[in-house]
Parts: sequence; structure tokens; C-alpha cells
Amino acid sequence: MFAGIIEELGSVRGIYRRGVSSILEIKAKKILEDTSIGDSISVDGVCLTVKEVKEDSLIFEIMPHTLNTTTLGSLRLNQKVNLERSLTFNDRISGHFVLGHVDCIGLIRRRIYRQGNLCFEIAIPNKFIRYCIPRSSIAVDGISLTIAEVKSNVFSIYIISQTLQNTILFFKFPSAKVNVEFDILIKAGIKVI
Repeated sequence: MFAGIIEELGSVRGIYRRGVSSILEIKAKKILEDTSIGDSISVDGVCLTVKEVKEDSLIFEIMPHTLNTTTLGSLRLNQKVNLERSLTFNDRISGHFVLGHVDCIGLIRRRIYRQGNLCFEIAIPNKFIRYCIPRSSIAVDGISLTIAEVKSNVFSIYIISQTLQNTILFFKFPSAKVNVEFDILIKAGIKVI
């Protein structure tokens, strides 16, 4: 489980097909601290298990289903990715509970400024819009955010400068795909006040 607070931007060092699965190598620095084989790491909002720890990178094995249902299948060499280590019982939760189980891929429709604030409008498949409630939490590429508005099959999120400068949203523009995970409380049917 994660909080959706990105710790570091890593970069793709390599992605290799190996039988039915693929091997992903991510160059990192901070995220390597206290990370061991078997630990869970959020990579662009996808919970992955560490297969190997190298001096300056982490190795993950990814199954075909994950590659086909998340944006990890379209990663390119040197591409930046959001990284977050899993929570421990001593951690403060600054975001919201993020499981790392992507519900769908969203498409950035617009990146605009409204009254001086950066806003992303993200389209999702119609069947998921019921999980989008204004002022509820959502994870976009693993980032804990708040839904501002919902229209048809599009939700809007506003991005503060801290988030923009320290996540891959800095590199995202219209037509870019993002991993979307809806708030577990909404999915469980708990009414948000």
C-alpha cells in the first residue's frame, strides 16, 4: 500500500522481454535506500515487486497482463517514472491509500491554466465515471490528487507547483496516457461526505 506521495523520479534503463514476462530496470537513487528483494515499489502507480537491487537501479519482473492494462507496456528507454516505496506502520499518510492496482488508463484531453492554476482534464472509459466524485481522492500515475470536476467521462484535477515539479506530470501533455486508480473507499461503496 502507498500514499500517493512521489519520492523520486526514476528513469527507464531497460525493458527486456523474457519468455511470457518482461524485465524492467529503473535507475534510481533515493528509492534504493532500505529497499530489498521482494519489496513493493509503485512505478507510475503500478505496484511492482523488486526482483533485484543493483548499485543504482532496481529490477522488476512484469507479467503480460500488467503490460497490457497499464502504461508500463509503452515505456521507452530513459523515460521518467514516478517512484514510491510502500508504506510502513510508522509512516505519516500525507496523501490517501493507494493500492497500486490500476483501474484503467486515462487520456489527457487538456492541460490548461484556469485562473492561474494548472488543470488537467482526463478522459476515462464511461464505465468508471461512477467512481469520480468531486473532492474525492484519485491516483494518477501513482500521485495522490483530488478530483475538482466531473463532466461526462472526463474528470479535472488541479496541480500545485510542488507536484508539477516533482512528478512526471511535468512531462505530460494532451494525448498522453496515464494510469488511474480510484479511491478504494469509493470503490468499496462507502459514502463520501
